Amino acid sequence: MEQRITLITLGVTDLARSKAFYEALGWRGQEVEETVFFQAGGLGLVLWSRDRLAVDCGLEPGPRSGFGGIALAHNVRSEAEVDALLAKVVEAGGTLTKPAAVNEIGFYSSAFTDPDGHPWEVAYNPGFPLAADGTLTLPDFGR
Repeated sequence: MEQRITLITLGVTDLARSKAFYEALGWRGQEVEETVFFQAGGLGLVLWSRDRLAVDCGLEPGPRSGFGGIALAHNVRSEAEVDALLAKVVEAGGTLTKPAAVNEIGFYSSAFTDPDGHPWEVAYNPGFPLAADGTLTLPDFGR
């Protein structure tokens, strides 16, 4: 696993309210399919439904689930890299919470938790290309 985080996704209960909050702080993002993307230096900050994020991480949604409302993401350059990294995660003591598959949005992803229960997504999304140094630049979503 390369030492980088490409996306930080915050699970929110009211997308419009959260988007307005960050915009009031001067952030400018793009809303696409009930998700807001902000370029934040070399990574992306994402706002998405808290319940949908929990399910996407293979965790139970809801206030008593233990899900903290945040997920880290590590994008890679191929589906094979997703699979290889997941094998290392399990070997290192992580817990696979969502098997690798093409998700509802159309890219290949999986999720795991570290030994303390922090959720990570591992994804190959050709729409989010990585530079040679691993830097992510969010695409222009047509706005």
